[in-house]
Amino acid sequence: MVMAYDYDLFVIGAGSGGVRASRIAATHGARVGICEDYRVGGTCVIRGCVPKKLLMYGSKFAHEFEDAAGFGWTVPTPTHSWATLRDNVNKEVDRLNAVYLRLLDGAGVKLHMGRGRLMDRHTIQVGDETITAEKILIATGGHPVIPSIPGCELAITSSDAFHLPELPKHITIVGAGYIAVEFAGIFNGLGAKVDLVLRRDRVLRGFDEECRTFVHEALKESGIRMRTETEIGRIVAKGADGKSGPFEVHTPLGGMFETDCVMYATGRAPNTSGIGLEKGGVQLNKAGAIAVDEWSKTTADNIWAVGDVTDRINLTPVALMEGHCFADTEFGKKPRKANHHDVPSAVFCQPEMANVGLTEEQARLQLGELRIYTAAFRPMKYTISGRHQRTFMKLIVEAATDRVVGIHMVGDDAAELIQGLAVAMKAGATKAHFDATVGIHPTAGEEFVTMRTARADSAPTRAAAE
Repeated sequence: MVMAYDYDLFVIGAGSGGVRASRIAATHGARVGICEDYRVGGTCVIRGCVPKKLLMYGSKFAHEFEDAAGFGWTVPTPTHSWATLRDNVNKEVDRLNAVYLRLLDGAGVKLHMGRGRLMDRHTIQVGDETITAEKILIATGGHPVIPSIPGCELAITSSDAFHLPELPKHITIVGAGYIAVEFAGIFNGLGAKVDLVLRRDRVLRGFDEECRTFVHEALKESGIRMRTETEIGRIVAKGADGKSGPFEVHTPLGGMFETDCVMYATGRAPNTSGIGLEKGGVQLNKAGAIAVDEWSKTTADNIWAVGDVTDRINLTPVALMEGHCFADTEFGKKPRKANHHDVPSAVFCQPEMANVGLTEEQARLQLGELRIYTAAFRPMKYTISGRHQRTFMKLIVEAATDRVVGIHMVGDDAAELIQGLAVAMKAGATKAHFDATVGIHPTAGEEFVTMRTARADSAPTRAAAE
C-alpha cells in the first residue's frame, strides 16, 4: 500500500532556488509546499544582490555630478540623505517580497511560515505543524560569518548594512571578495571614509590576475585606503556604553586605528545546522555543505538540495538553474542536469568587473598554447569629464581551436556586455567570429571585436608551464 503524503514535494527555504523549484514543480502538476522562517525571496532579494545594487546606483550619482562639470553643467554642491536611500531601497525589497508571495500563490504552492526541520526522510516539522512529503528539497542558502575574535560582537555584516540608522563617517570593511569591494565602493561614493582590510596583497582572489590588479588599483585611486596583508586581532568600543563607536581596531602586530563602524565580509557558510539533516540521512561534504551529485540529489534517495547550501557556485542564477533542472527532472519528465561550466559572473565594484570562462591562469593549466588579447583605454566619456578611470578588456583564445575560452572586462557596464558575450561563448564562438563581427562605433564594446594582435607573451603549452 502506498503511503499518502501531504505533498509530492516540500521545499525547505523560500529563496531564489527554492521558489523556482517549487513553482516549476507545481506547473508540472505536483502538490507542493514550502517553508520560510524569515521573508520569501532569500538572500538575493531581501539582503543581497538586489538591495546592494540599488545602493550602488545611489552611490554612483556622486561621480556623475563630478563628471557633469566637464560637459558644461553647473551642479550645486550636492547633499545626500542616507535615510531616504535606505528607506526607498527597503520599500523596493518589500515590493519584491510581495511579488514572490504572489508568484507562489499563483502557482498553487502552499507557504508555511516557520523554520523547517527534518524529523525523518519524509517528515518535516514547521513550528507546530508536522508535514509529510514524498520528496524534499533543501534550499536554505547561507549566512555571513564573522571570525571569533575579541570584540567580534561589535562588528556588522552586509545584512546589517541595509538598515544602518545613519551613514558612518568612517567605515572599515574586512574582506577582499565580492561583498567587501562592492560595499567599499558604495560607502566611498556616499561620502564615507573607507578602509578595506585584506589579508593578501590584492582583492578578488580567484579572478583573472590582470583584472584583480586593475580593480585593486582603481579602488585605491578612488580614495579607498587599502590595508593589504593585514588582519584584525580585536575590536574595542570607545563609546560611553562600551558597545558603540568610535571603535579601535587592533592588529596582531600591535597596530591600531580608529573607525566608526566595522563591517565583516570575509565569507559565508551554508545554513545546515538545526534543520535535522542527520535525521533525514543527509550528509555534509568536507567543506560543511550538503553533499550532492550531478542531479542535486543528497545521500538520501528522496532528498535533494540546491543553491548556496551546496556551496557549488554561489550565485543566484545558478540556484535558479539548479532548482529548475531538479523540478523538470523529477516532476516534468524532462531529465536535465545543471551545467556549471562557463557561468558568467559580475562584481559590482566601482568600476565593475565581469567575466565568463577561464582565467588566464586556469587556461594555462588546462589547455595547450594560448593567444591572449588585451585592451586598456580611457572611455570617451572621461576624456571630457576628466575622470582618470580606465577600462580593461581581455580575450583568452585556445590556439589549436581558435575557440574563445575566457572573456574578461573591468569598466562601466561590464556586466551588461559580458552577459551578451556569454551567449557567444556558450555557442562555441571562435576568435574568427569576433574578428568577423562589425563593431558599433563609438562604444567600449567594439573593442572586443577589434583586438587583432595577441600579447607577445602568449602562454606556453601546459607541459612547459608545468
